[in-house]
Amino acid sequence: MSDKKQELLECALKLFYQKGVNSVGINEILQVSGISKKTLYKHFDSKESLILEALKLRSEEYLQWIDAITPTGASEQEVVEALFSGLDLWFSGNNEALGDFKGCFFINVAYEYKGNSGEITEYCKAHQFKFRDLINSKLANESTELLDSICLLVDGAINRAYVCDDKASAKHSLDIIKRLYIH
Repeated sequence: MSDKKQELLECALKLFYQKGVNSVGINEILQVSGISKKTLYKHFDSKESLILEALKLRSEEYLQWIDAITPTGASEQEVVEALFSGLDLWFSGNNEALGDFKGCFFINVAYEYKGNSGEITEYCKAHQFKFRDLINSKLANESTELLDSICLLVDGAINRAYVCDDKASAKHSLDIIKRLYIH
């Protein structure tokens, strides 16, 4: 990827995540990035293609972070503790890999684009399945019920932390998982 394309993508992702994809226009991205409109359209044929690439970049960053914080071949307890402890740090603003916490980028974009762009909403859905697959690969034993619970509680914790400013939602979710599945 060229340096200019990477700069545009990182700038767009930052602005989209901070303000929402519908609130950020191409001109704002160009102004903040300092890159010309000609260069932008050389790399992205539309705002939607830029959004889609921003989603892909965020998915890579998020899944790499999840992979790094969760141990492989460890007990379920160690995996869920690492996962929800990592979320707790993110919610509290202590996560350089993901930046300032503004909720789930994929849920936010899916909400803004519901019904507008099949490719964008489908990518948001695909990210959820990639996350699920990654968590499943970390668990020592296959348990659909535990995996479903972890995924739902992660989404719930992220939403509650963002919408309700409940920074303890990751800790509450961890307590629930431990009570229900890890004795």
